[in-house]
Amino acid sequence: MLILSRRHNEKIVIGDDIVISVVEVRGDIVKLGIEAPRNVKVYREEVFEAIRAENAAAMASAPALPDLDL
Repeated sequence: MLILSRRHNEKIVIGDDIVISVVEVRGDIVKLGIEAPRNVKVYREEVFEAIRAENAAAMASAPALPDLDL
C-alpha cells in the first residue's frame, strides 16, 4: 500500500486520467474529489462490498444451465 500525505487543495494523480483532490479537512473527516473517466467505476468500500455480496448471492441462486452439444 502506498501512503501519501496531502493537504487541503493538493492532488494525487493516478495514471493519465484519474485525479484525487483533497477538498476539505475537518477534524478526522477528509472529503475527497475524484475526477475519472465515466467508464471507471468509483465506489465507497462499503458499497462495493455490498454489490459484491449481492452478486455472489445471485450467482449462488441461479439455476445451472445445461451443456449444449453443438
